Amino acid sequence: MTAVTLAVGGMTCASCAARVEKRLNRIDGVSATVNFATEQATVEYPDTVSADDLVAAVEATGYTASLPRTAIDGSASDDEATGWRRRLLVSALLTVPVVLLSMVPAWQFDYWQWLALGLATPVATWGAWPFHRAAWVNLRHRAATMDTLISVGVSAAYGWSVWALLFTHAGTPGMRMSFDLLPSGAFEPHLYLEVAAAVTTFLLAGRYVEARAKKQSGAALRALLDMGAKDVAVLRDGREIRLPVDLLTVGDEFVVRPGEKIATDGVIVSGTSAVDASMLTGESVPVEVAPGDAVVGATVNAGGRLQVRATRVGADTQLAQMARLVAEAQSGKADVQRLADRVSAVFVPVVLAVAALTLAGWLLAGAAAGAAFTAAVAVLIIACPCALGLATPTALLVGTGRGAQLGILIKGPQILESTRRVDTVVLDKTGTVTTGRMAVAAVHPADGETTADLMRLVGAVEDASEHPIARAVAATAAEAGPLPAVTEFENHGGSGVTGVVEGRTVAVGRLGWLAADAPPELLDAAAAAEAEGRTPVWAAVDGRVAGVVVVSDSVKDTAAQAISQLKELGLTPVLLTGDNSRAAEAVAAQIGVDEVIADVLPADKVDVVKRLQAEGRTVAMVGDGVNDAAALAQADLGLAMGTGTDVAIEASDLTLVTGDLRAAPDAIRLARSTLRTIRGNLFWAFAYNVAALPLAALGLLNPLIAGAAMAFSSVFVVSNSLRLRGFTPLR
Repeated sequence: MTAVTLAVGGMTCASCAARVEKRLNRIDGVSATVNFATEQATVEYPDTVSADDLVAAVEATGYTASLPRTAIDGSASDDEATGWRRRLLVSALLTVPVVLLSMVPAWQFDYWQWLALGLATPVATWGAWPFHRAAWVNLRHRAATMDTLISVGVSAAYGWSVWALLFTHAGTPGMRMSFDLLPSGAFEPHLYLEVAAAVTTFLLAGRYVEARAKKQSGAALRALLDMGAKDVAVLRDGREIRLPVDLLTVGDEFVVRPGEKIATDGVIVSGTSAVDASMLTGESVPVEVAPGDAVVGATVNAGGRLQVRATRVGADTQLAQMARLVAEAQSGKADVQRLADRVSAVFVPVVLAVAALTLAGWLLAGAAAGAAFTAAVAVLIIACPCALGLATPTALLVGTGRGAQLGILIKGPQILESTRRVDTVVLDKTGTVTTGRMAVAAVHPADGETTADLMRLVGAVEDASEHPIARAVAATAAEAGPLPAVTEFENHGGSGVTGVVEGRTVAVGRLGWLAADAPPELLDAAAAAEAEGRTPVWAAVDGRVAGVVVVSDSVKDTAAQAISQLKELGLTPVLLTGDNSRAAEAVAAQIGVDEVIADVLPADKVDVVKRLQAEGRTVAMVGDGVNDAAALAQADLGLAMGTGTDVAIEASDLTLVTGDLRAAPDAIRLARSTLRTIRGNLFWAFAYNVAALPLAALGLLNPLIAGAAMAFSSVFVVSNSLRLRGFTPLR
């Protein structure tokens, strides 16, 4: 399957998006999601279908499509907002006198109605043209959308008024008309020019606000994309050459001076400094870096001169991956929005039928034609469920954009539902709760062995392993001199490693796995280390226990606060680790976790998650390593620390760009706030239509008031979503 993002033009409401989505999904093997707010279609299609086929399918429904668009285009939002604003201003200037003349009998001079007609005509034609055009396009394709309701309503009000002026005494001098909050039952000499003009103006105002909201909602993502450096000082043959960042390749070394942005992801070759990563992680405190440390593109060098070797460029950088994840999240749909889409798809034909029945019902009941017409027009205008189409996309745009500013990446709208249900959080210890920077705290050789010989042999074997403990042991051993070569190296799946060094068989790992008896003094030393929360690493040489190396890892300063915040959210934290139970319980007591699962092999972490789920729990997993990937994928909600591996990040649902564990409760809070906003938007959008339709059908709603109320519902939904921009993290 191939995935592509289409830019879809010409959509004016949720029904338009539903039509395009339905048409694309009718193609064999195609799975499409169309987002009205971002004007994008995310499509997965098989090899038997081409991208041109997808474009043709969209165009067949009366809309435009182009390939591809991978980011939110700010200029497009500007152009759209400018077009709506121009129509709104002109229409508003012409509408105000029409409404005043129609509402205030004292201002109605002879032939005032003809002046009102002259002022209302440009509004009902040119001002409402986007609605008329969309309605006509849909009619040609035998479809009806919310624009159909608007066009029919405005045209009916305007057409009725023209007919009354030309063929009844409404056009005679001295005609007077008053405005009532509730519609009048009399037809003559009532005109509806103020309805045609004011409804159009209200709707234009709503569309303008929507366009502005799209621009504001996507501002966070556009800022993210613009965050990177534009050029870089690359070292070539010992000289600095200033080049555009696009020309950087992996392996290039470049210079970053104080105050400059780091051009791309890399490793420091020389120099020490402090790096300000607040734009990516939301953390205000700069991080000290030195040779060998990894740095991320778009962060700022706050201290000394750095020489960096590029390890990732272009679309592979962390910044580009963040932007991709945010864009994908904003183009998706939550389950609650899919329900709204299904309702919108059948809503317009139902409303047209209700309006026709309302007109017929009033006439059959013996009411005046004016009352029947007023009720029918009010039904058409009040029913437009534009707010339904905006409820989810605007909240997602704002919520995911705000998350990106805080270093929290939500992979998709479906994730929001998971955050609401989660009741248990499983925390991987190393690298998540602890710093992951292991260090050798003590070395206890067995009788007949020396510390130097033990560390040389153990360090050589551990140097071939990627485990954090192994790296710490190897780094300490290497301080005494070059390590000997190792042959026949083998990793035994979380139990330990073996290899041949200087002709001797060396095994390093758990005591139980070594299958050798340990001297009492070494057992006492290991027990004392475990009691202090440290990890003993056992070593055997040629089948005999040769000693124990004690390794320690420090708990993150913010871990206890993060656990407290998770508990306040109603979650039960569980510490999961491969360490022995005494070491794990010591760490758990330090951070405030009551439930500990220790001595777990990496391959068994996923089984632990499954067991908790089988107990009826809804599990979130927080991890950072390759061996956490399966558990992250199995969990109901996976949260990967951005300081971890790409595999873990890919398997997760939420990515925390920072290494601060307090970002986990912040991420859950933001996701839940976004979901609450979506649900609130949908409730009010549905409630508005459910409550207003009967009022309109019963003749208790003036079309002018209906138009204002309909526009206000969209403005309310957009304004409610924009409140998420003020989300404040606890950290």
